[in-house]
Amino acid sequence: MKFKNSFLLTAFSAIIFFSGCSKELEEYNKPAIYWYGKIVKNISQGDLEKADNYYSSLQGEHIGSPLLPEATMILAIAHMHDEEYLLSEHFLNEYIKRYATANEKEDAEFLKIKAKYLALPNPRRDQALIADAIREAQKFKHNYPDSMYYNVVDTMQTHLYMAEAALNETIADLYARLDKPKSAQYYRTLKPQPWINWNEVDRANSPWYREWFEGDGTESWYAFMVPDTRSVVSRNSIVNDSLTQKAPAKEITETKKTLSKFQQDELDKAQDLKDKGIITEDEFNALRDKILEL
Repeated sequence: MKFKNSFLLTAFSAIIFFSGCSKELEEYNKPAIYWYGKIVKNISQGDLEKADNYYSSLQGEHIGSPLLPEATMILAIAHMHDEEYLLSEHFLNEYIKRYATANEKEDAEFLKIKAKYLALPNPRRDQALIADAIREAQKFKHNYPDSMYYNVVDTMQTHLYMAEAALNETIADLYARLDKPKSAQYYRTLKPQPWINWNEVDRANSPWYREWFEGDGTESWYAFMVPDTRSVVSRNSIVNDSLTQKAPAKEITETKKTLSKFQQDELDKAQDLKDKGIITEDEFNALRDKILEL
């Protein structure tokens, strides 16, 4: 009798399990409002992965549904609220490419920049993402000069410039510790905007719990264990101390030639094109070299 009861209980559990699975598998060929309701329900319950799956069903079965644009934007905002910024950007790109009108595109582009900005909690983490966010912000300001979001985007871009400068300073410190003075000097000369007074910009402070492991950005916490010796593999290592002596004043004067008004005007124009994102950093450097040769 006991064996019979346990067998019946096992069979009953198996039926419930497989019926539940079949119910999940049989969810297809539903109206668009059904999938939309499932998306909203799972977002409200915090299950964004399931909501994404239901969005795929809505998009696959009802590609022309008027509910798709709204569902796309809802998922973009939901992922941003859940700090899943790459997924948020994915849905915003989808919205801009497929559904946005001229006015809606401006809002979506702003949210896209906001997602990139919020994805950078630590300015010493992702050099490429910082540069990409700066380009997107500059493009937005160029395309929407009268936007209600202009000042917000401009503020975010200024913060990104300072984050980029802090990252370059950190890289320069690293090269200095590796005995690569030329590389360190290169990164210290990369100041993105001349209108920022960089002497008044303080380095971002790391929280105490993170500083234990990564230092404060100027040195490593384990620096006291590393011998104070010169690198034996660096091409930029200073081998001869005589090379570090200061050059004569005459040579320094000759290297600091004053630019003509024409050269200065052309450099300003090139800088303006670079700031607007019309030319890349490499194109700007090539153009600058040509102007200096005039």
